[in-house]
Amino acid sequence: MSQSRRTDEGQGRLGSVLSGLAVALGCVLFLGGFAWGAVVYQPYTVPTASMSPTIAAGDRILAERIDGSEVQRGDVVVFKQASWGNVPMVKRVVAVGGDTVACCTDGKLTVNGKQIDESYLAKGSEARASKIPTVTVPEGRLFLLGDERSGSLDSTAHLTEAGNGSVPRGSVDARVDAVVWPMNGILDRATGFETLGGISQPGPLRLVLAVIVAGAALVLGGAAYGPIAKRAARRRSGTPAKERALAG
Repeated sequence: MSQSRRTDEGQGRLGSVLSGLAVALGCVLFLGGFAWGAVVYQPYTVPTASMSPTIAAGDRILAERIDGSEVQRGDVVVFKQASWGNVPMVKRVVAVGGDTVACCTDGKLTVNGKQIDESYLAKGSEARASKIPTVTVPEGRLFLLGDERSGSLDSTAHLTEAGNGSVPRGSVDARVDAVVWPMNGILDRATGFETLGGISQPGPLRLVLAVIVAGAALVLGGAAYGPIAKRAARRRSGTPAKERALAG
């Protein structure tokens, strides 16, 4: 009886220790995941439909804080440019410094003479409602278009300005990774630009979410395991006494 009780007490203490460790580790992962996400990502609310159907008016997005030098063709970026109103705007990069961009050939945007398959445009829509003259993007700058081409005030509205409507890479604050409300998830990669070189990979959002979920699971599981283990130990230690009473 004494040995059984000591064994049960030991198991109960071990359960409490494991429970505490799980909760502590879970808290670290859960809070650390949120802290990591806050450092890497910036939330924005998009006020217009100029990026429809990729991003609709009122959508809430998460954008990864990056340096403008990391931007590649096909990226959807958040930027500010004084001549565009000096407010955060969201557009897609279709050409970078040194590229020649025009529209349209067979209804498609061309970059460096290659037709771009823009799968992110609405089905049946044209790459541009009006013709874009051939433009060479100055080095260190970006040419930007909205996915809703007929209603987007993008680089085509600033062609007469310095840089032929392009903006400096330094104007970019972040690269959009996902639409979080409604929960549309990670943006599709703009694979149509792969013929011109590399395209960007998604940021660490999936890993950040995995860390947060794992932390929450450990906290909940650890908190539940402790009381369950103690109750089980009490039941095991009380069983022999009950059996003796019945036998007598």
